[in-house]
Amino acid sequence: MPFQRIDAEKLSQSVVRQIEQLILRGILRPGERLPSERELSERLGVSRPSLRDAISELQDRGLLSTRAGAGIYVADVLGSAFAPALIRLFADHDEAVFDYIAFRRDLEGVAAARAATSATETDLKVIDTLFRKMEAAHTKRNPTDEAELDAQFHIAIIESSHNVIMLHMMRSMFDLLKEGVFYNRQVMFKQRNTRDILLEHHRAMNEAIQARDPDAAREAVSDHLTFVENALKQQKRLERNEGIAKLRYAHEQER
Repeated sequence: MPFQRIDAEKLSQSVVRQIEQLILRGILRPGERLPSERELSERLGVSRPSLRDAISELQDRGLLSTRAGAGIYVADVLGSAFAPALIRLFADHDEAVFDYIAFRRDLEGVAAARAATSATETDLKVIDTLFRKMEAAHTKRNPTDEAELDAQFHIAIIESSHNVIMLHMMRSMFDLLKEGVFYNRQVMFKQRNTRDILLEHHRAMNEAIQARDPDAAREAVSDHLTFVENALKQQKRLERNEGIAKLRYAHEQER
């Protein structure tokens, strides 16, 4: 008969599976430090040898990494999503900027529609809390906090869609955005009028998701990213025109 004896699973494998799931679901994030060995073994209710076996296996799989004298960290698994050469290529060509916005418009529209129907009550609270923080940051002259909250707000919507593939893909894309690979987000928040418009876009997204209206949520995302696209095109036109004007001015000074 094709039956085999079932052995009790090693405790270390249970630990491996739990940590894997936390990473997969985006709860443990790249670069996040794990608790100390003593604390972690107590939380999990396993012996230190079992925990060490699990940590060793996760390190071999490239999910955890050790920093000398600093502890165990979640590996930068998102950083390997794009090769350094490709990241440099993105940064050097405007075509990548607008393809990136189109990609976000498509995927985030889907994510927002899914969030409107699939988000839990806690998910909705997280999205609304981040929007309220954006409102508070909006009153400040320095747009840095508002720009950072903007990224967190979008990621919260993606998290609320409960699609782990989309989550990790979009987190890697937002990490590149934070590094200024596609464009400088701070520029979008410099002008007060633009900041007001962007805040209203996020209000519309929040209200649609809170109302569990997938069509309105998708449309709000599309309106927002279309505005971002047009604003960046205008900015690049102004930069090009300023470059031409400077050449003309320099030439006039030489005459």
